[in-house]
Amino acid sequence: MTDKATSLPFSKRTWFTFLVPSLIGVLLFMTPVSSGEFMTIPIAIMAKAIQAFLADSALALITCIICITGIMSAITVIFKPRIICNNPLLNHLFNVNFVWFFIRLIGMICVLMTFYKIGPEMVSSENTGLLVLNDLLPVLLSVFILAGLLLPLLLNFGLLELVGTLLTKVMRPVFKVPGRSAVDCAASWLGDGSVGILMTSRQFEDKHYTQREAAIIGTTFSAVSITFCLVVIGQVKLEYLFAPFYLTVCLAGIIAAVIVPRLPPLCFKKDLFIDGTAPAHNAEQVPHGKTLVSHALTVALTKAEKASGVKGTIKEGVHNALDMVFAVLPVVMAIGTVALIIAEYTPLFYYLGQPFIPFLELLNIPEAEKAAETIMVGFADMFIPSILAASSIESDVTRFIIAAMSVTQLIYMSEVGALLLGSKIPVNIFELFIIFILRTLVTLPVIALMAHWLVG
Repeated sequence: MTDKATSLPFSKRTWFTFLVPSLIGVLLFMTPVSSGEFMTIPIAIMAKAIQAFLADSALALITCIICITGIMSAITVIFKPRIICNNPLLNHLFNVNFVWFFIRLIGMICVLMTFYKIGPEMVSSENTGLLVLNDLLPVLLSVFILAGLLLPLLLNFGLLELVGTLLTKVMRPVFKVPGRSAVDCAASWLGDGSVGILMTSRQFEDKHYTQREAAIIGTTFSAVSITFCLVVIGQVKLEYLFAPFYLTVCLAGIIAAVIVPRLPPLCFKKDLFIDGTAPAHNAEQVPHGKTLVSHALTVALTKAEKASGVKGTIKEGVHNALDMVFAVLPVVMAIGTVALIIAEYTPLFYYLGQPFIPFLELLNIPEAEKAAETIMVGFADMFIPSILAASSIESDVTRFIIAAMSVTQLIYMSEVGALLLGSKIPVNIFELFIIFILRTLVTLPVIALMAHWLVG
C-alpha cells in the first residue's frame, strides 16, 4: 500500500471538526442506554425531559403553534405581505401552496375543537383528535425541538459521508439506496421513526438523496423503535415473547426493504434531486489508488473542512426546529385526526379488510375475519390494531401476528404518513396506501410462518 493511498492531507483542526461533533451526534442519536426497564437513546431521554417540563402547558403551546401557522399562512397566501415574503425563513414557513394551506386550516380547526371541546364529538373524542393532541403531538414537539437543534451534528461534519461511503457496496445493491441511509435507519431503530424521517427529509432538501432514494428511505427505513415494539407486544399481553417477536419484526422488515422498493410506485420515482438535476454517476466510486477506508475518510474530512462554524450550526439548527414545529405539527393534527375519524366512525377499514380474509385463511391464521379488519386499520394508527386485538382476539398466534404486522406495515397516518406528507419527500397519500398494502402482502407470510413456529 503506497503512501499516496493512505495519506490524508488534512489539518488537526479539520480532524477535530470531524471527530468531536460526529461523536457527540453518535452518542445522542445512536448509542443505546438503559432507561428503567427499556433501552433507548439519550435524545429520547432528553425529549421525555422536555415533555415533563412542558407537561402542564404542552397542549396550550401546541394549540398556539398550530393556530399561528394557520393564521400566518392565511395572511401570507392571501395578502403576500413584503415583511414575510422578503424574509427567507418566514417565507419558507408560511408561503405554501393551496393544498398545504387547506390542510393547515383543517389542522387549526381540529386542534381548536379538540382543545376547547367544541363541535362534533367525533373530532375531539379520546380515540380521534384527543389521541393525536394528547398522546402524539407533545412527543413530536419535544423530538422536533431536539432533532432540529442537534441533527446538524450528524449531518454537517462528515459522519454520514464516512458511513455512506463504507456501506455503499452493501446498501446500494441490496436496498437500492446510498450507504448513508443506514444512519437514518439506526436512529429510527434505536430512537424514534420520526427522527429518521426528519433526517431523510433534510438530506433530500440538501441534495444528498434523489427523489427515488428519499421516497424509499422515508417509507422503508424509518423503522419503529425498540421501545415502541415493547409497548406493542405488551399491549397484546405477549411480553414473554419479545425476543422472538423482535426477531420476526427485523426479518420481515428486511425482506420488505429488499422487495418493496423494486415495485411500483417506488421503482417509478425519478433518480433526480429536489431541484431536478441528476446525480453524478461516479460519485460513489472509489478513486484509483485509494482504499475504501481512506476514500471514506477523505470524503468525510472534506465535508468537515467545509462545515460552518458554531454560529452557523446553531442558526441552522434553530431554522430546522422552527421548520419542523410550524410546518409539520398542523399536518399531523389534520391528517391524523381525519384518519382516526374514518377508522373510528366509518366501516371503511372493515370493507378494506374483507379481501384479506381468504389470504389469512390460506396462511392458517385463527380468527381470520377479525384479524383482517385490525390489519387494515393500521393505516390510520399503529397502536389501534394491538388495542383491538387485545380486546377481541383470543388466539395467541393471531395476536402475535397483528402486533408484528402493525410494526412492519410502517405507514400509519397518525404519525409516519402525516410526517411524510408534511415533508418535501415526493410521496402522496395514494402512494402511501399502495406501499402500506405492499408491505402488508410481503411481510404477512413471513410473520405468519414465524408465529406458527414460535407460538403455535
